[in-house]
Amino acid sequence: MRLLTAIVLISTLAACTKAAGPVATTVVIPKKSNMPSSNSLTYLALGDSYTIGEAVTQDQSFPYQLAARLTAAGRSVTSPDIIAVTGWTTADLKQGIISRNLQNKNYSIVTLLIGVNNQYRGYSKDVYRKEFVELLNTAIGYAGGNIKHVFVISIPDWGVTPFAKNSGRDAAQVGADIDRFNAINKQETEKLNVNYIDITPASRRAADETGLIADDGLHPSGNMYSLWVNQLLPAVDEQVK
Repeated sequence: MRLLTAIVLISTLAACTKAAGPVATTVVIPKKSNMPSSNSLTYLALGDSYTIGEAVTQDQSFPYQLAARLTAAGRSVTSPDIIAVTGWTTADLKQGIISRNLQNKNYSIVTLLIGVNNQYRGYSKDVYRKEFVELLNTAIGYAGGNIKHVFVISIPDWGVTPFAKNSGRDAAQVGADIDRFNAINKQETEKLNVNYIDITPASRRAADETGLIADDGLHPSGNMYSLWVNQLLPAVDEQVK
């Protein structure tokens, strides 16, 4: 689907009403000193709070964990280039990419995880499909047209979090709606033969494993992101050989 007080952290999804809008404005920019060598892989991560790692330190976010583990495995990866803001919908991400103006740049790895805020706000699934397809094609473009180097990540299920429980949201209903959004992004991803990483089952482990949720009661912890990277790592490693 004003997500930095306890209430504002909740706003990742809570960019929650049409009136509220996104609650953060920070786009993570890699250190200029970390310039790629001829043998380094470059990485662009597109998304929302799940991509910037809201409520955890930067090194615990999944893009940084992925880059670190690939590097440890002998595939040097530069600091991820991240276009993501807490509360962003597909429309926000489209505009954010335009604003960032990364023309003529190609990346070795591109990840795309977007849609939870569309779901939370009750936005049209037809519009989500259209905008997701546009974003997916944009991601492919940033991978230099190489679909093997693009990795779509499914939307995690926030319905199992303490925030959902405390706000009176029905976990089963949230989960079912998340599944409907994921059915769309999976279908469109597979149409283009792009890699699809389904982390939603792992996200649902948080219903019983409290250590998988960050202190804000809503976002994934570093441990949860590690589970996602466990799924991403072999897929990325295989494709970037």
